[in-house]
Order: sequence, then structure tokens, then C-alpha cells
Amino acid sequence: MKIPTEPIGSIPRPSELIEAITSKLNEGQLEKLYEKAVNETLAAFEKTGSPVITDGEQTKPSFLTYPLYGLSNLTAEGMRIDFADGHFRQLPLLTKGPFRYANYAKQYLQHAKERTKSPVKQAIISASALSLIYPSTGIEGYSRSEFIADLVNECEKDIRLCLQNGAHKVQMDFTEGRLSLKLDPSGGVLKQFIDLNNQVFNRFTDEERIKLGVHVCPGGDWDSTHSADVDYTSFIPMLFDLNVGNFYLQMASEPDRIKVLKAIKKYIKPRQMIFIGVIDVINPKIESAEEIRDSILEAAKYIPLDQLGTTDDCGFAPFCDDKSTTRETAFAKIKARIEGTKLAEQELFS
Repeated sequence: MKIPTEPIGSIPRPSELIEAITSKLNEGQLEKLYEKAVNETLAAFEKTGSPVITDGEQTKPSFLTYPLYGLSNLTAEGMRIDFADGHFRQLPLLTKGPFRYANYAKQYLQHAKERTKSPVKQAIISASALSLIYPSTGIEGYSRSEFIADLVNECEKDIRLCLQNGAHKVQMDFTEGRLSLKLDPSGGVLKQFIDLNNQVFNRFTDEERIKLGVHVCPGGDWDSTHSADVDYTSFIPMLFDLNVGNFYLQMASEPDRIKVLKAIKKYIKPRQMIFIGVIDVINPKIESAEEIRDSILEAAKYIPLDQLGTTDDCGFAPFCDDKSTTRETAFAKIKARIEGTKLAEQELFS
């Protein structure tokens, strides 16, 4: 396709899988359900005609905590992330060093690639998000600087293993970026996050960074957000300082898209691909191909065509217990994105 189009990552899990996870079914039975869910997700993705697919994160506990699952040096009393509808998610806290990932994203990628011939994209969590598990009071015998050094090494390894195992793209999820401006409107925390993630990205070559990207959104969990009230245009200037080739931007649910597109036009840099969100993942209404076409034509007035792509605003179920959207709705929206992107191509390249 002349306008590239990619998903973000997660797809709602089948109801039987969610019930099994939440009821803590035995590992053997759970593995069978995971296998079934992954196979069905890959097949459903292929039916949409998507040029790039994911495993739908069917076996991840969440987009955020998969590297931590199974670690013994954690406690539950970490940072709380509050959503607009009143629910929250909570990070763990590290209790001792050294810090190492328990799981790397390559395991999900390898499993998917063995079951499909389509290009597979892999999402990973940002170093900045995981930096929040270090306690403000410190850890005796393990300084924050030692933790950050270990974290950067582990995040680089997570990405590099995916590249080595044939990922079409590796996308860093950076949803805490916009949230940081809610916690610190001065932008100081955001700058720290950008600098930390660039410590990771700067370890890769220019050629490798063409395959690396960053996804940003105001959160999307149980059809609610954590930072949609933060002005997007205050986030964008520093966002494009990240040293990657691809940016996956929530846009479909944004109330003033033109304002955001003008900011993108002002701050976009050469060789940065901008994948605009044309699917509102927390709205159950399925967009028409024509609506998506019109969103792309609108964006094309501000973003050069050779730097424009399309995506979804967010994953459809970033946490494994999210039942707010059906699988059928998610795949119908994905199919509409692909069809709408093709319609826009016909007008823009005819």
C-alpha cells in the first residue's frame, strides 16, 4: 500500500480466556486456551487484509507489566494510575536489585511468526514506564543510577531480540508521555522520560531505527482514559525529539484534530513517519471506510504523503481483563481502517 497502515497491538481476548485468567485456571488448561486465542487472532487479522499483523497480545498479562510477570523482587504498592471513570491500575515497586526482565517480547513474536506468513509487528513497553517501579525512598545497596543502567540495558535487549527475530516493526508503548504532563505541567518529567527512552534508541543504528517506533495515547482501558484532558499540542514538540523513525499517534478521538495536525506539521522532522489514528478504539461505533478516508485526506493537508500512515488510536484491550470491546467490533474496525486507507490512496495518488 502507498499509505502504510498498521495496528497498535492488543485485541480483546476471547471471553473463555478472560474467565480462565481471572479464575486462575491451571497452567496446562490455560496454555491450550492461549494457543487457541493466538491462532484465531492471527487468522482473523489475515481475513481483514491487514498488510501487517500482531498476535493481539493474547498471552501478555498486560502491555505494561509483561517483563515483570514472575519476578520475586516486587511488592504491590507502586504508582497508581487513575482513569476518568474512577477505576485505576497500579504498578508494582522494586524491592531489591539487580533489575532484570523476567520475560522478553521476542517470545510472543516467535510464537506468532511460527503460525503465520504475514509480517508481524511487536509492541514493547518503554523504559520510562518501567522506571516508575523504583521506589522514591531508594533501595539499600542498589542506587537509582544502577537501576537505570540495568533498565536501559534490558529495554535495549527487549528491542534487539525482536529485531533479530524478524519483527516487521518494534513499537515502544509510551502512554505515560501525555500523562506526565498531568502530573508535572512544567514538562520536566516528560523531558526525563524522553531522555531516558533516547538512551535506549541511541544504541541502535539509523537503519535499525527505521524499524523502531513509539505509540502515544491518553490511555485506553475499559473505555476510559487517564490523560485525555491534557492538551496534545503541549506534548507534541518534545515527542518528536525521540530518536525513532515511526510515530503512532492517537487522533480519531481527539476533539480538535486540526489543532493537533497543525502542531504535527510544525514539529515533524525529516524521515519521521506519522501514523495517525483513524479508529477510535473506545467508541463502539464502527467507522465507515468513507469516514476514515476523509480523516486521511484531512491529515494529508498537513503531513507530507511520504511521511503519512494510518493506525488505530490504541490497542483494543491493553490489559488482559478488559472486556469493554468485543473481538468482532475490533476486527470490523481494523477492516474499515484498511478499506478507508485504500480509498484515500485512490484519491491522493490518482
